[in-house]
Amino acid sequence: MVDDRGDTVGLEPSAHGAAWPLAALAGAALTACGGAGDDDPADPSAPPTVANSIESEPVPWPDENQAARFLNQAALGATVDGITRVTTLGYEGWLAEQMAAPPVHNLYSIAENVGWTDPAWMSTDVGLDNLLWFNLFQADDVLRQRVVLALSEIFVVSVRNMPIPYGHIAVLAFWDLLAQHCFGNFLDLLEAITLSPAMGTYLSLHGSAKADSTGRHPDENFAREVLQLFTIGLVKLDIYGEPVKDAQGNPVETYNNATVTQLARAFTGWDFDATSVSFLPSTTADYVNRPMTFFGDRYDTDPKWVLDSGNTITAAPGRPALRQALQFIFNHSNVGPFVAKQLIQRLVTSNPERNHVARVAQAFNDNGQGVRGDMKAVLRAVLLDPLARHVGLPDEQQARRGKLREPVLRLVHWGRLTNVVSNDGTWNAGNLSTSDKLAQGPMRAPSVFNFFRPGYAVSEGSGTMLAPEMQITDQSSVVGYVNYMLDVVQVGLGYSDAERIAPQYDLDGQDWDALAASPEQLVDRLNLLLTGRTLSQNTLSVVLQAVRAAQATPNVFGVGDVSQARNRVVVAFFLIMTSADYLVQR
Repeated sequence: MVDDRGDTVGLEPSAHGAAWPLAALAGAALTACGGAGDDDPADPSAPPTVANSIESEPVPWPDENQAARFLNQAALGATVDGITRVTTLGYEGWLAEQMAAPPVHNLYSIAENVGWTDPAWMSTDVGLDNLLWFNLFQADDVLRQRVVLALSEIFVVSVRNMPIPYGHIAVLAFWDLLAQHCFGNFLDLLEAITLSPAMGTYLSLHGSAKADSTGRHPDENFAREVLQLFTIGLVKLDIYGEPVKDAQGNPVETYNNATVTQLARAFTGWDFDATSVSFLPSTTADYVNRPMTFFGDRYDTDPKWVLDSGNTITAAPGRPALRQALQFIFNHSNVGPFVAKQLIQRLVTSNPERNHVARVAQAFNDNGQGVRGDMKAVLRAVLLDPLARHVGLPDEQQARRGKLREPVLRLVHWGRLTNVVSNDGTWNAGNLSTSDKLAQGPMRAPSVFNFFRPGYAVSEGSGTMLAPEMQITDQSSVVGYVNYMLDVVQVGLGYSDAERIAPQYDLDGQDWDALAASPEQLVDRLNLLLTGRTLSQNTLSVVLQAVRAAQATPNVFGVGDVSQARNRVVVAFFLIMTSADYLVQR
């Protein structure tokens, strides 16, 4: 047994000591925010209509505020270099450059190289959090990693239910798989996910076999979730992502239990490509990095159909039959708007306008060259749509657009702005998904429904206004985040000074301490990078007053005297990152 930091049970993390007086300045109020489009009835066959003139206007070349806002959606947070790149290349040029870049890290290979695939660690989590946080803090392919994080919250696997040897390594290999396919075709991505040992374990597809006389039946878990959560959802959608109603005004279901049973039969015969997956010293980790393999004697060869009785599996057993089954799903009219809405939610706003959904869905259906499922075209449509880029929307509409920033992205952005470095090279940030830290951690979702559901609304009174990230926002997590960040912005992440993931506030071209000589310049720079200069005047006044008042302090947390400049930087980061203006991303 190991604890969430990868140490043997019994070793206690170091305590940081008493809270700093900055805690008295904290007043974090979280507010849900989103946007809604027009309420006109949807015509399933109609092209998107122009709800207001702003949608038909060309998106202007980005200035630094607009570039920062774009990077806070499309990357892992705005940086000075990132803003320069976007203002030089433009939105499309930056996307093209990022999409052309190969993945920077292969997490499975790194785990193998440092020894975390050794048999001694086969039943632990050792290396999982280390590599995920290292990658998020350090990788240069920021669009790819941002999209992978989004996809990992749709196609969920979690180390919390990975009861196989090297389950944590399987999760790392799944991240690599998403990184490999996120700019490719959705059908290829769906096939790779289906055959992933991590997904095969998480949704119990591995080992699923045809029915026999003992009462065994094909496992239906993956078949159900691939429809409900990954591709088409529960009800038929029009191009705007809105439910299609029958003559009685009721939503039309996309599938039933018979559909799931038929699909489960089509998915039989797949299992790990390994000679042994028992908890034995001879078991090696490499099987979790290979697609599952087909066992013909377990495959259900009787006639079967997918979604509709006319979609009969006719291809040869094995990869051809699997591909045909997935193709039937892929071609369903729901997939475009279903995927479009969730990606807009993850990257842009909790409540996508119907026209935005429709334009992304059309890009999914046809990338302009007759190709369906081109993820590059889909992502461009998500991020370059006038409703994503224009800030000149009508006041009411603009005020309702946005999303609560995910805690993971808040921390990652801080780490990138402060050039965090692992003191001992292990990047041992630990499991931060507990409510006294972030209440969220990559690849640690509590269920297949992720940490939060796309349809989550704060209360019945909010009507159709959605705020998915608010599902992990409560009294405990709000206080936990504030207290945790108070610690983090001063000394960093980790369990001891020796293994600290420490901020480098005065290195690498962004010398925060030097900038702190002018509180106004310091706060303005953070306002730009963290929010695209969207902090309210009231928030700016409060932060500036506190920054000006910051003084040098002796021996904070045993790390020695802290200068006035450093305390100003810490105060500015902390107060902005716990303000409602920052937490709600516009």
